[in-house]
Amino acid sequence: MRVVFIGCGTLTLLTSRMLLARHHEVVIIERDTAVIEQVRDELDVGFIQGEGTRPAILREADPEATELLFCLTHDDQANIIASLVARALGYRRVVTKIEDPELEHICAELGLAGSLVPMHTVGRYLADLAEGQDIIALSDILRGDTRVFSFRAKDDEAVTVEALDLPDDARVICLYRNGDTLAFADPDTRIRAGDEVVVLTRARVMKALRERFG
Repeated sequence: MRVVFIGCGTLTLLTSRMLLARHHEVVIIERDTAVIEQVRDELDVGFIQGEGTRPAILREADPEATELLFCLTHDDQANIIASLVARALGYRRVVTKIEDPELEHICAELGLAGSLVPMHTVGRYLADLAEGQDIIALSDILRGDTRVFSFRAKDDEAVTVEALDLPDDARVICLYRNGDTLAFADPDTRIRAGDEVVVLTRARVMKALRERFG
């Protein structure tokens, strides 16, 4: 798998190391030459020096050969613009990091359904922790080859959960409707267009699910 990052911050470096350990190809777009020189010897990745919002730079990163683009700069607006340009250039999947929770609904309206809101997530975690809630990290639950896959249902996927006819090693566990309304799923639950469908599965099934649902 080929993954491209815009921005060479801490999150990019951590994720890149994990991907490299799993034998994936990584390319990092970074405008600051000094940052590139600082980490070039640490990571066996490709670097493109330039502004990640520029179409020419994103074309150089090769949209057709890239499975996933992460927009992880420290500038929310730059991440959103880069994501929109990348979508227009044909990148198959784009993930947008935003720090300001107020921009979350803007990203949703722009079709950036894969957006990350890290500070909002961390804040909610700390608030739950302060109230004494017993918090279980997702990574503690997903052991071995267990994986979670999610997709946004299209019109032709507005059927019952059972009618999706998923592989044997995949089960719909819940739906998110209208942004954050949780609905637990059973075989008769009807999916609506626009629902985010969450599937519990195994690693070997992930490729088939991506090919089918995008």
